[in-house]
Amino acid sequence: MMSLNQRILLSATLVLLIFIVGIALTLDRAFYDSARLGVQDRMLAQALLLMGDAEVDETGVLHMPSHLLDTELSGPNSGTYAFIMNQAQTIAWQSVSALNKSIPAQRPLKQGIRNFKQVEIDGKAHFIYSFGVAWTTETNVYPLTFNVVTDMTLFDAQIERYREDLWGWLGVMALLLLITQMLVLRWGLQPMRQVSTELAAIESGLQKNVKGIYPPELKLLTDSINSLINHERKQQKRYRNGLADLAHSLKTPLTILYGIINIEGDNEQKKRTAINEQVHRMDNIIQYHLRRAATAGSSPGTRLITLRPIVNRIINTVKRAHYSKHPEIKIEVDDTINLRIDEGDLMELLGNLVDNAFKWCHRVIHFSAKYQQDKIIIRIEDDGPGIQQNAVKRILERGVRADQSTPGHGIGLAIVRDIVHVYAGELSISQNEMNGASIIIKLSRY
Repeated sequence: MMSLNQRILLSATLVLLIFIVGIALTLDRAFYDSARLGVQDRMLAQALLLMGDAEVDETGVLHMPSHLLDTELSGPNSGTYAFIMNQAQTIAWQSVSALNKSIPAQRPLKQGIRNFKQVEIDGKAHFIYSFGVAWTTETNVYPLTFNVVTDMTLFDAQIERYREDLWGWLGVMALLLLITQMLVLRWGLQPMRQVSTELAAIESGLQKNVKGIYPPELKLLTDSINSLINHERKQQKRYRNGLADLAHSLKTPLTILYGIINIEGDNEQKKRTAINEQVHRMDNIIQYHLRRAATAGSSPGTRLITLRPIVNRIINTVKRAHYSKHPEIKIEVDDTINLRIDEGDLMELLGNLVDNAFKWCHRVIHFSAKYQQDKIIIRIEDDGPGIQQNAVKRILERGVRADQSTPGHGIGLAIVRDIVHVYAGELSISQNEMNGASIIIKLSRY
């Protein structure tokens, strides 16, 4: 496939050539018509001079002076000659330059009729101009037709010379325009080549992202590329950290299991209880890291999601799981509130918070969301026992592993903390007016 530079250059060259050819044909036609009109005017002037020199007596005999004012008609082989026809279609007079020339057959013209055309005489192209008059004497009216003939040698030479000059200069102009176009195209596409160079450097590991300064038309593209690169880099980092944390977290319960299995003489029931505790602990660790790894995170292609339908769906689902509880649920979420977040991440985030609220509430759960400048504030409150301050500090501490999660709260809040962190949001936990937990999440609006 042709490169973008080749496509633009070829397209512009074709347009330029069509434009140059169109201009050349237009100018050529205009010059040809102008030159032809000039010949016509000159021949009309010669015919009028003949009329001025002509005299007709009372008997209808035409008299012309022996020496005409027009030198072209007075010398032989001048390329221009004239003749006058009467009503009987006979030649009443012809110029000296018409000697040994073939006189073209012409019909007499009525008074005031003019005719200019191109004819073939002895195999050569000629112009002929005819003018019909009615010569009036005291006794009669005598119709005459004045004819001027000139060959087209000079006319064709003039047209040929003009065409040579026209196509020559237009060719030079076309070449200069093509060179200028190539230079302008090279300058105009320089940012595209720079982007290509930077992407090659990123692919080879020489740089981390696109660093150049680009025009507005390309800035959106380069910003999107950088966002995708950063998103993928963060995703890979999360995977690596998740695997490292998983390996580290499983080390302790595996060591305990190994010790329990190899202890002899201990109570079997006690062993079974200890093994079950460690297996449950390992299951929590694995689920935590699986959910953490599944977090998509923000990316340029993330679409806006309307919050209210998701909230309704989650609450209806959690209600069925906690069918024994029937708390009063207050939802204050406007239908216009949208978040730019992966739908799976939003379901995981709100699902854990709503599930905890159902688990610890007595009679009331309050869910609200609103815009605050460039942030979206999501608040979930319940009237349960709340979360102790030392536990809040531990929950909000980044880097805390699932095997160190706060007792009673499982891995739900740890998952919420990690998802909020991935989206560069803020998570805060406090006590509300009902003495229960108030969990506040701030996410970017855009």
